[in-house]
Amino acid sequence: MTFSSKPPDTPALAALSSAASRSVRSPLRMALALSMGAAVSLGITRFAYGLLLPPMRADLGWSYALAGGMNTANAFGYLMGALVMPALMRRVDPTRLLVWGAVLASIFMAASGFVEAAPALLLQRWLAGVASAWVFVAGGLLAARLGAEHPTRAGLLLGIYYGGTGFGILLSALLVPPVLHAAAGVPHGWAWAWWMLAAVSAVATMVLAVTVRALDRNTARRTTVPANTADVRAGPRPVPVRRFGWALGGYTFFGAGYIGYMTFVIALLREQGANAGGVTLFYSLLGVACVTSSRLWAGLLDRYRDGRPQALLNTLLGIATLLPVLSTSWPVALASGVLFGAVFLSVVASTTALVRHNLPQAQWATGISAFTIAFALGQIVGPTVAGWISDGSGGLARGLVVSAITLWIGAALASRQKPLAMPT
Repeated sequence: MTFSSKPPDTPALAALSSAASRSVRSPLRMALALSMGAAVSLGITRFAYGLLLPPMRADLGWSYALAGGMNTANAFGYLMGALVMPALMRRVDPTRLLVWGAVLASIFMAASGFVEAAPALLLQRWLAGVASAWVFVAGGLLAARLGAEHPTRAGLLLGIYYGGTGFGILLSALLVPPVLHAAAGVPHGWAWAWWMLAAVSAVATMVLAVTVRALDRNTARRTTVPANTADVRAGPRPVPVRRFGWALGGYTFFGAGYIGYMTFVIALLREQGANAGGVTLFYSLLGVACVTSSRLWAGLLDRYRDGRPQALLNTLLGIATLLPVLSTSWPVALASGVLFGAVFLSVVASTTALVRHNLPQAQWATGISAFTIAFALGQIVGPTVAGWISDGSGGLARGLVVSAITLWIGAALASRQKPLAMPT
């Protein structure tokens, strides 16, 4: 596959970019615009599947293990995408990877609505995972550079970028249930939801492409181009990835634990009697909490150079995961969604902050890629294991208990991470 040296260029984009260039001069607006990449790569491409799992499983006769395997395939693609990122960034600027990855993710999302066979759906989920890794890693790198230019607001800017996932979750919550209801009498009606999600991703990709053009004109020479060569070559000093061992271990367990909740919590709520309106409310609140979490935890990410932020956030996530198991009360379920949404993306932001605090900027890309790989490894294991456990006598509740324990193990590992001595 050949990448153009520029993002998609159309008369519409050219007409919009002038206005966009004015809107991205504020660092907060720039971070918000970049967050559309997180909305596409995680909020829609990965997490919207939790809303589609119940109707697809009922229609296609899947076990929970196979249903979880769909997100395992997505995570495996994410790992493959992360592994090839260093080679790609030797040839393609991160801003281009951001846009082209979003374009491909949208295409693969649409393709998922045209097939019913499990192997074909697994392939589509894998391909979408590859593309989403390019989007998420490139966007995270650009957000980290933006934070370097505005160090007093670095934690907030990172949080805004990762909080963009919440926009994708919120849009999915508002749009998927009505589409599923409207297509209830149509064979394989869930396909219409995939096509709708692909259309939403395409619109977000258009916004992202306009923003990239504006960044190129106003700030890219300062925030991307000079740093890109240094990032991908990393200078003469090797990156001390092994010294992040405890945090990498904690992040791997985070990936395995959180994805079990995001994959199966809607199915659990359905089993407990939640209707379509309740699911929409739950997922919407989770998405809104994701968006607002950027300000909630910004000070924590700015203050500490060790693994304490990741440890605290993983601990809270374990509590949120266990709440709907301990009680079938609807207020408790909503509290679980709000707490989970307010925390889980900040764990992702905490690893980028850890890299930013402890490595020179020339090594940020390598450091972020290492955490991305650990994240992907956990996500590969998590959904299938949680699904396999949920197929047993304990059902979905037991699967979420295992997810909570996994998150607490991650917290214990992350708590042992110490700051690195900055090179002189």
